[in-house]
Amino acid sequence: MSGIKKLAGQTLWYGLPTIASRFLGYLMNLSLPLIFAQPSTTADLTQIYAIIPFLNVLFTYGLETAYFKFAQEHDQKKLYDTLSVSLIGSTILFTAILFLYKNTIAGWASLEDHPEYVTWMAVIIFFDAISTLAFAKLRLENRPRKYAFARISGVALNVFVVILFLGVIPKVLQIYPDSFLNKIYNKDIGIGYYLIGNICGSVLTFILLRNEFSKIHFRFDSALWKKVMQYSYPLVIVGLGGMVNDMLSRLIYQHVVDLPEHQAKHELGIFGNIYRLAVLITIMIQAFRMAAEPFFFNRSKEENAPRIYARIMKFFVIACCFMFLFISLYIDVFRWFFIAIHKAAWVEGLNVVPLLALGNIFLGIYYNLSIWYKLTHKNMTGAMITLIGAAITIILNIILIPKLHYLGAAIATFVCYLFMMVTSYILGQKYYPVPYARKKLIAYLVMVILIYGLHEGLVHIWSNRFFNLGLATSLLFFFAWFVGQVEKKELSALPIIGKLYKRH
Repeated sequence: MSGIKKLAGQTLWYGLPTIASRFLGYLMNLSLPLIFAQPSTTADLTQIYAIIPFLNVLFTYGLETAYFKFAQEHDQKKLYDTLSVSLIGSTILFTAILFLYKNTIAGWASLEDHPEYVTWMAVIIFFDAISTLAFAKLRLENRPRKYAFARISGVALNVFVVILFLGVIPKVLQIYPDSFLNKIYNKDIGIGYYLIGNICGSVLTFILLRNEFSKIHFRFDSALWKKVMQYSYPLVIVGLGGMVNDMLSRLIYQHVVDLPEHQAKHELGIFGNIYRLAVLITIMIQAFRMAAEPFFFNRSKEENAPRIYARIMKFFVIACCFMFLFISLYIDVFRWFFIAIHKAAWVEGLNVVPLLALGNIFLGIYYNLSIWYKLTHKNMTGAMITLIGAAITIILNIILIPKLHYLGAAIATFVCYLFMMVTSYILGQKYYPVPYARKKLIAYLVMVILIYGLHEGLVHIWSNRFFNLGLATSLLFFFAWFVGQVEKKELSALPIIGKLYKRH
């Protein structure tokens, strides 16, 4: 249990900054439909932010995970210098390629009206990629305050710039059209200020990490680099396949749906925004991974490591179940909110959010399971799982989107992540057995699905807002009580939560 306590502490330090920064970004994303009434207005932005994760995988090519892995076996200073030189050189090269072919990329991504978006995207990726190893170094050295400050500061500046240029300045200029603000504001940029805000945040983060960059000695150990590349190159395939699974539906949506261009952009805007509700679970997963990845590698040589991993999985699934219930049981709150602000166009896609949320739980479980191939040097097997998942995503998106629109995209996501989770579990038990509480975890997942179904059925019978919210809250508390009874022994040993049990 001490291992879980340590991970819980690390998750608070390294996870909460991620949650805070992602949540600020999420609130900003959610505000877009409030500023831009038509979903089609945000479609190009959705497209850009679907491309960025693919390029981030290419720009960083698995170096973060490899850094944690090889830091256990090699001189950390030499490793950091070698990987930093590699990352800086490749980032400059890749960014130059993006600039050279920006018009081609803009045409491929249906961004002919805004080729400048590709330029701004390249700048964002440049600074984010350069900062990758600096952040990994802070995590490895247990320097959470610096990590948190850099992360949150960048996102805070991003949010400030977006609110200033998309919300405040336009309103001021309506009242004072001759204001000096005309010199710094260009109304033709419009939603492009979202990307400019992102650039400002990424540059600030880079500046705040300057001490980490100043410690780089430009020396390069080619033998060490080759070992790292042999380990990390399959992780590029894993990352790209994962991005296909996560982003492909938004990248190809308007190309495969059988609708006029404007209506296709309209639906893509809706899908991009409703996806952000399901991303609440992804935020928690990302926060967990920030703490878990270095923790798993550090604990890998301990005799009881598999038992620690099993316990971590159980608490992770329980946390995901609560997040799923929060999203799915209170989905009508989001619906009422959008209707209240006269943006009813966003309401029509909310019914697919629970399906997307459940799929993201499967993805989170897969991330937990994936430790087996990272520890056993079978990264290529992990890559094959991801590639098959990507093939499933591509095929189902092409088949289902024309027929079911964004419901088809949600089904493709769900099926893909379910396959990856099950396959990774089966292979993991073969190569690196971990005593996961399989029956209990399945029971929890089935239970939250049944709770959601019960809520939907009863609300359908009596469509009353107070009954809806009261029932949702009662069912959420029932699940909390049930888990508390089943896991009483385990929970009583945890920090903070355990104090609640000791009082009774």
